[in-house]
Amino acid sequence: MNVRDEGGKTQVAFVDDDSSLAVASDWLPGRSHAHFTVGGRRIGVKVQPANSGWRLRWRGIDVKVHVRSPRIAELSRLMPEKLPPDTSKMLLCPMPGVVTAIAVAAGDEVQEGQALATVEAMKMENVLRAERRGVVKSVAVEPGSSLAVDELIMEFE
Repeated sequence: MNVRDEGGKTQVAFVDDDSSLAVASDWLPGRSHAHFTVGGRRIGVKVQPANSGWRLRWRGIDVKVHVRSPRIAELSRLMPEKLPPDTSKMLLCPMPGVVTAIAVAAGDEVQEGQALATVEAMKMENVLRAERRGVVKSVAVEPGSSLAVDELIMEFE
């Protein structure tokens, strides 16, 4: 995509084809809403800062965008994409709280929907259940342990 300023309006040209689209906006950093004119049509977009870019939301469309200098954009394309860790064989604490009960032990076979542990948060007990069948590899906590969000409770084989 190529972007250039033409008399106060931004001209956006897509590399895949020869089409281009005139885009203009009144948005300035710090504002949570922007009005864009895209190809002659006016739209209102919610804007939020997101990591090193911006999150734009309009009519169910949710896009993260980055505005960079040409050199930084070139270097960014060379960066490997960091994949999220595989947590499919782990039970992680969904909220800060205290473990009040562990219903299984290492080596136990569990069924989908079976209670695994109970975490008390804000004076409510939350029963954590198995999402699928499996075998418990290890239990990392014991009743009375205080946990933070995403802290490991148990692993599965």
